[in-house]
Amino acid sequence: MRAMIDLRNIETFFWVSTLGSFRAASEKLNTTQPAVSQRIASLERDLGVRLFERDARGVTLTGKGHELLSHAERMLQLRRDMLQAAREQNVMRGPLRIGVAETIVQTWLPALVEYLHAAYPALVLQIEVDTTPVLRSHLTARQIDLAFLMGPVVEARFENLPLCAYPLAWVASPRLALGPEPLTLQRIGTLPVITYPSSSSPYQFVRDMLTRAGVQAPRMYGSASLSMVVRMTLDCIGTSVIAPVFLDKELASGELRLLDVQADPLPDLAFTATWVQGPDSHVARVIAQLAQQAAVGRLGPLSHGV
Repeated sequence: MRAMIDLRNIETFFWVSTLGSFRAASEKLNTTQPAVSQRIASLERDLGVRLFERDARGVTLTGKGHELLSHAERMLQLRRDMLQAAREQNVMRGPLRIGVAETIVQTWLPALVEYLHAAYPALVLQIEVDTTPVLRSHLTARQIDLAFLMGPVVEARFENLPLCAYPLAWVASPRLALGPEPLTLQRIGTLPVITYPSSSSPYQFVRDMLTRAGVQAPRMYGSASLSMVVRMTLDCIGTSVIAPVFLDKELASGELRLLDVQADPLPDLAFTATWVQGPDSHVARVIAQLAQQAAVGRLGPLSHGV
C-alpha cells in the first residue's frame, strides 16, 4: 500500500457510493466518466481491496466498501472543517451556549472558562447549569451548542467526547446515628436517601437497589442542586449518594464521612462533551477537545500569540 492516498480519489469514492453510479459522480465532480473510473481503480489499488461490484445494473458497494465509506466521510468532513477554519479568521468569536451538569461546575469548569477567556477574548460564553435530561433536550432543540453531561448520547447526528468519570459514594454526617458498619441497605432505607434528581441514572440505580433489598417504598430526595444535597446531608436528614470529588473540605474537617455499605458497587458518573453535528459545529468540537484536557488537569499554559 502506498504511504499517501489521494484525497480526490476518496472524494470520488464517496460520491459514487452516494449517487450510485460513475456517470452521476462524474457530473457532480465536473469530470469525465473515465476519469472517475480511473480514480476508483487507483484507490482500490492503493487500499488493496475491491470497493464496488460492477454489473449491468450499475455499481454497488462491497462489504469492505461499506466499511470504508464512513472513514471517507470523516476525512472529507475534516477537510471541510480545516478549510472553514482557515477561511474564517474570526471562527472563535461570538456567543457559544454551553449546558453544564453541576458536578462539572464544582470541579474543573472554572479552569476551562479561565483558559477560554484568555485564549479567545472574542468568544462570549453563555453557561446554563441543569440536569442531564434537560441539557439533552436543549441540545436536541438547538437551544445550546454544546453540553457537558452524563453521557454519551447515542443518537443520530450527536457527537460525544469522553471527559471524566467520578465514583459515587454513600455519604453522611458523623452526627447521624446509623449504628455499626458495614451498614445494610435495610438500615440505610430507614432514613431518606438524598441524591441527584429523580430523572437521573444514580437516583434510579439507588432506588432499584433499595427495592431489591426489600425496602418498601424507599424515601428518596432528589435534587438538581448539589449544594442542597450537601446541605441536607450536613443537616442529618438522611444519607446521600453523591460523587465526593468536590467534598474535600467537608470530608477533611469531619463534617461528612464516607459510609461502608453492604451493597453492589455504585456506578461511576461518566461525563461527555456532546454536540450536534452540523456545518456550525466546528467551535463546539474545539471547545470539547479543550474541555477534555481541562477534565484531566492537562489544560496547559497559552502558547504565544493565541
